[in-house]
Amino acid sequence: MFKYEVIIYWSEEDGLFIAEVPELPGCMADGTTYEEAIRNAEIVISEWIETAKSLGREIPIPKGIGVYPDLLALQDPTHNPPLKVKGL
Repeated sequence: MFKYEVIIYWSEEDGLFIAEVPELPGCMADGTTYEEAIRNAEIVISEWIETAKSLGREIPIPKGIGVYPDLLALQDPTHNPPLKVKGL
């Protein structure tokens, strides 16, 4: 299982759920159900990484919630240095 952020939304145009993996450029999948889109995203993430390795390209480290540093500080007490979050 990979720890990359996956954004899922419904596409009226396609009549499918779309799953995008923003940290892996061009990595996206679809499915007729939400669950199918997630399963297909897991497959294309694996394929994206395999292709990048075979081409000698850098593989991004999953940031997940780290994309939002203020939330990371709230959820990860080991984050150094701890970030100060105003208003929460």
